[in-house]
Amino acid sequence: MSTVCFIVDATVTGALLPRHLRSIRESGLAEHVVPIIVTCNQVDERLSSIEQRYHVHCLITPSQTLGARINRAAYVSQAEWVMIALDKQPLAAQLWYLLYPQLHTLALDALLISATTPRLSERLLQRFFGASTAVPPYVAIRRTWFERLGGFDPELEAPALQDFLQRLYACPTRLKTISGEALGLARGSPTRRGTHYPSSRLPPPSS
Repeated sequence: MSTVCFIVDATVTGALLPRHLRSIRESGLAEHVVPIIVTCNQVDERLSSIEQRYHVHCLITPSQTLGARINRAAYVSQAEWVMIALDKQPLAAQLWYLLYPQLHTLALDALLISATTPRLSERLLQRFFGASTAVPPYVAIRRTWFERLGGFDPELEAPALQDFLQRLYACPTRLKTISGEALGLARGSPTRRGTHYPSSRLPPPSS
């Protein structure tokens, strides 16, 4: 069974940071067990209450770029899989519950996660040319593969996200794109509290 840690940057998610955290905490794993690391480049008055309410660990590094902040969080986590927020838009809690069993495999290095399924033309552009019409809301990646890729470019701010995705495509990554639609989740589904599991390890794969 694999372990997972979420990395959510406050500058990436902006005012929607609490919605990201609420979605994760209502995803079906034990409410306060799955590690969440919130990264930020400045002291934010929201963070103290957010830490207590959502049981997260905040890493405040004023001197570091976005790329460097995410790299540090991934190193601190030591989880087998890291789920990294790449966009302001949060995902429905049910999607996480349906997604976890997908990580019980040795045949994948990374998953691109979105609410809707990308068009075929978008997938072809991404796969063969490294182009990306849109950054997905989240990427799930094995920490070992994350380290092999060199993580995010520590010199970059917002462009670090696109740069990382381009390198993900350029390397022989065993990559899969998955969406709430593909998992049977209807558009606009509200978040809801799912079955709770007793540890930070992922629930068993569905039969």
